[in-house]
Amino acid sequence: MTPNELILQHGRLLLRQDAFHTGEVHAMDTASIPQYATRELLNVSLHFDLPGDVDTWASLVSPNREWADEHFAERVSGEPMNPAPSHVNWPYAQANNARHTQDGVFSHTYPERFWPKFANVGQTRPNGRQVFVPHNGIRYAYGDLGDVVDLMDRSLYTRQAFLPVWFPEDTGATEKQRVPCTIGYHFIVRPSGVDDAPDRLHVVYFMRSCDYVRYLRDDIYMAGRLAQWVCDALVVRGHDVFADSLTMHITSLHSFVGDDWAIKRQVGNHTITGRNA
Repeated sequence: MTPNELILQHGRLLLRQDAFHTGEVHAMDTASIPQYATRELLNVSLHFDLPGDVDTWASLVSPNREWADEHFAERVSGEPMNPAPSHVNWPYAQANNARHTQDGVFSHTYPERFWPKFANVGQTRPNGRQVFVPHNGIRYAYGDLGDVVDLMDRSLYTRQAFLPVWFPEDTGATEKQRVPCTIGYHFIVRPSGVDDAPDRLHVVYFMRSCDYVRYLRDDIYMAGRLAQWVCDALVVRGHDVFADSLTMHITSLHSFVGDDWAIKRQVGNHTITGRNA
């Protein structure tokens, strides 16, 4: 099954699910808004074999490519941008995303979470406090995407190469803030098992939540791009390795009743109306 076929299969499955209200979406109260009734698939795992080039990967996944490429470049730029300039070009942006920002700043961005050491240093945080030194954890300094690559460079077959996007400050959403949909990315390299063949990089992408219509294809595409980016960084350092696979685990793959029409247009099926249809 191709990536696109796998995506469409899950779209059809979503349309079979009975809708219910979760009560909120992105920290917004949606209990009284009919179009935000949710269809949901729990504990979805998707596996993709990665091609060797970006254009082929894009053709297999069909992301909002112009925006996704722009935003992916921000994610791997080394700069903890907030806001990241591409947010105004997001295909689903409304009113310049003002509903999701405070004084023009988001509760989090992926560039911040990929490169957190100096994120918001010297600026006032939403809780009124200021940070003037690089961020530290309970015992050790923060790491970032560059440190993950460094770890893999010195210990290629490590099981420790994990890039978190969900941080302790997200736990409990104590300020009623939006929190990341992504938990993090686990990178693991293993021998191919064939003499003189390159080692294989596998990426496991953990998500707590993913909106089928607005995010799934772009999230798949950018996770594959990240695998290729890490692989390229290792090749530059002298390792013989290629990006082999991407596995995604999504606790809640969901859509909204108001988006049924968009899914039906994708899957080409206008007759699915109930769980047992």
